[in-house]
Amino acid sequence: MKIVLLERVEKVGSAGDEVEVTDGFARNFLIPKRKAVAATSANKKSLHHLLRQNTAREERLRRTAEMMAGRIAELHCVIARRAGDQDRLFGAVTNQDICAALAAQGLEMDRRKILLQEPIKALGSYTISIRLHPEVVAELRLTVEHAEG
Repeated sequence: MKIVLLERVEKVGSAGDEVEVTDGFARNFLIPKRKAVAATSANKKSLHHLLRQNTAREERLRRTAEMMAGRIAELHCVIARRAGDQDRLFGAVTNQDICAALAAQGLEMDRRKILLQEPIKALGSYTISIRLHPEVVAELRLTVEHAEG
């Protein structure tokens, strides 16, 4: 089925792209979630107008994400956790812990934007990637240190 995407869909395309997808994917996911419309001539014309508006909005969001990335690059988060032998943590540092550390420094963020392959289970310094926008990825310096007690 030929559709025109209204917004960026991972591994499919960006807003305004006319793509061919399976019928079920289009009918059951893309169209009901308003991520795409059928590729008819009327839909293409109305979409052209919407794309001009969305382009300006996307550019504004990207600039905001770049400013936020600059703030994140300046930060250095420190998380204190109890650790045992060979600097292994009792438990782990997860996305939610990193999100709480950022909130303590005045930066509210969705934990799903933090790209952590697996929870941190050892003391040390880490560089954590945070996807603020599809085109903007910030790097956060994080240190996990031994907590007293």
